[in-house]
Amino acid sequence: MSLFGGGKYTTLRISQPGSKKKDLPEGLWLKCKKCSRTVYKKQLEENLSVCPFCSYHSPMNAPERIKLLTDEGSFVETDANLQSVDALNFTDTQPYTTRLAANKVKTGLNEAVVCGLATLKQRKYALGVMDFRFMGASMGSVVGEKIARLTEKATDERIPLVLVTASGGARMQEGILSLMQMPKTCAALKRHANAGLPYIVILVNPTYGGVTASFASLGDLILAEPGAMVGFAGPRVIRETTNSKLPEGFQTAEFLMQKGLIDRVIERKNLRDELALCLEYFAV
Repeated sequence: MSLFGGGKYTTLRISQPGSKKKDLPEGLWLKCKKCSRTVYKKQLEENLSVCPFCSYHSPMNAPERIKLLTDEGSFVETDANLQSVDALNFTDTQPYTTRLAANKVKTGLNEAVVCGLATLKQRKYALGVMDFRFMGASMGSVVGEKIARLTEKATDERIPLVLVTASGGARMQEGILSLMQMPKTCAALKRHANAGLPYIVILVNPTYGGVTASFASLGDLILAEPGAMVGFAGPRVIRETTNSKLPEGFQTAEFLMQKGLIDRVIERKNLRDELALCLEYFAV
């Protein structure tokens, strides 16, 4: 009876004489943040960074996003050399200049947004894509300036404007200067709207803070990827401030579509074709 009353079984691994453990190259396999399943990296890339098991939409960087949403070779970047400066001599755990330099090396970008002109199925439009890798795509003076300039260029050339937003909010290292980007971008968008030109927003995970409170909420058409978290403050802050239980799915794209903030939630595999249709519908 001791056979049945013992502890857990032990698995024995018998190695063949002279056998050697083969080392697998790092980075070939990735774990999904939602379902924790292991996914082959190449398979994930071929599936546009969407988990094949649970359809979790992993982040895409700006170059990947631009490739997805434009005709090959059509994207021409504007204001690529604009870079942030440390006007306030700000230091938190490290100087702002040090943090900027590290993010430039990490991402290969000069700032948290890439702007330019492109075509999609031969229709010309202006495109701005925020990259969360660069300081959480926080909105500083240069982010606001590049978006305002892109909007003004779209107005001058009488073409649609599309912004892909992903941000943690205003950049604290620039203080009030970062907050001033909210009215500046909104004013440029107002002139674009007065000219009768379409503005489309694509909200991706996550979009928070001053970005949500300004240009991310002003689109004539607001689209989003599945599961994208969108809001001003995060759920934890709201829960602690209001001392109340939040509804299920709070701040997800699907929840906000039910409440009327978002017009349509689109899977990434369909985003290119549906954006092309939107540009056709809004053709002026």
